[in-house]
Amino acid sequence: MTYKIGLLRGDGIGPEIVDSAVRVLEAIATKYNHKFEFTPYLIGGAALDACGVPLPEETVKGCLASDSVLLGAVGGPKWDTLPGNMRPEKALLGIRAAMELFTNLRPAKLYPALKGDCPLREDIVANGFDIMIVRELTGGIYFGERGTREGKYGEEAYDTESYSRMEIERIAKVAFETARKRNKKLTSIDKANVLDTSRLWRKIVHEMAAEYPDVECLDMLVDNAAMQLVRNPAQFDVIVTSNMFGDILSDEASQITGSIGMLPSASLGNTTRGLYEPIHGSAPDIAGMNKANPIATILSAAMMLLYSFNLVEESEAIVGAVDRVLNAGYRTADIAHGGEALGTKEMTDKIIEML
Repeated sequence: MTYKIGLLRGDGIGPEIVDSAVRVLEAIATKYNHKFEFTPYLIGGAALDACGVPLPEETVKGCLASDSVLLGAVGGPKWDTLPGNMRPEKALLGIRAAMELFTNLRPAKLYPALKGDCPLREDIVANGFDIMIVRELTGGIYFGERGTREGKYGEEAYDTESYSRMEIERIAKVAFETARKRNKKLTSIDKANVLDTSRLWRKIVHEMAAEYPDVECLDMLVDNAAMQLVRNPAQFDVIVTSNMFGDILSDEASQITGSIGMLPSASLGNTTRGLYEPIHGSAPDIAGMNKANPIATILSAAMMLLYSFNLVEESEAIVGAVDRVLNAGYRTADIAHGGEALGTKEMTDKIIEML
């Protein structure tokens, strides 16, 4: 079978890490007799330079015509002075909305080989942790009404958060189904002691919990959740939360794994087509220097094989290869800590060797 994959290489280290993931996918295609067709499209700063906009219509059409999409990273200081609607990062919200991707799956896993990189005390992470954060992606304060106006104390700005029953139900369903496939424990994170949107969120999650009696469902306030992630991260299995809370908590969770260069993500909607990307940024300071860690993007490709193409064995092969490379002691600069470091291409070579 042929799978059409759109490539959004983006800016900074984006082209290097996407090309690494493509090499791994090509190795998978050879090993398992698949065919992947890769088509590049412009996004972010690269699109601004070439087309004058961060998200060209051709890119949107190309992504919608693809079976799935792999994204590198966007942005950089070159474009920091542009107005908000023209910033490279604006393209991320645009492509997620165009592809109707309302779910962001972000795993935060502490690899045994990298336990020493975790900033938490050894006794806290002695048994490691493996968390899946399910973040609502197209609602909430990031998409609400906003603006500036003259207020009581002069000029003021406002951003509005709102959530509908439909938006909460569909993300909660993803979270319950995800928990059912893992350890059957779901923590719903909100701010129900203050926010009306969170009170509706909690009410609907409780209603849906009755449909999943095999899943333990707990509530936790977001400020407590932020503390608990560093106090005892292993208590969490699946977390479901709103767009803004998920944005913040998933970044916190990524930091306690030791390196953001290790963590993939998947953005999904009601179809099998998704958008897969590493959680880190474009790192323009090391762009083109063969220093970037490609593992997060390679693992994002593994998530694509699993969630979009249902190629379970192939996905597990990539994850296993990454595990074996780390267990063998190979490291890129971000996790080498002064020891011998492989370049982007060399780390990719090792992963392909381990397939």
